[in-house]
Amino acid sequence: MQEYRKIPVTKDEIVPVARRMRDEGVILAMIHGYVTPSGAYNISYEYQKGEVIESYTIEGEDNLPTISTIYDEAAAWPERELNELIGITFEGLDTSKRLFMPDSMLDGQGQILVTPMDELIEKTHKKEEE
Repeated sequence: MQEYRKIPVTKDEIVPVARRMRDEGVILAMIHGYVTPSGAYNISYEYQKGEVIESYTIEGEDNLPTISTIYDEAAAWPERELNELIGITFEGLDTSKRLFMPDSMLDGQGQILVTPMDELIEKTHKKEEE
């Protein structure tokens, strides 16, 4: 069974952790992110160390340093994805082209908007009444 360790970090620790992991030959498994119900961002950098996943997690930051200079495309792709989908800015990351959505779609960052089910139902009922 694989072990999972969640380790809280600060913004300033992200790059040093990535450098240490890379120097040790540790694989960057994924970078995940989501917006909490209170609107805060939660980003986790998951590294595969043998049978253990170490998840270095930062909460409440919307502007983070890129680790794409350390882990190349293994970091650039999920960082670009998080930038496009929820609006996280990664300092030093090239986001001049979109991954998924057309460049003409909406201005600004974070184009995927999640609507709560009760709001969707309400909007559907309003359209049916019209």
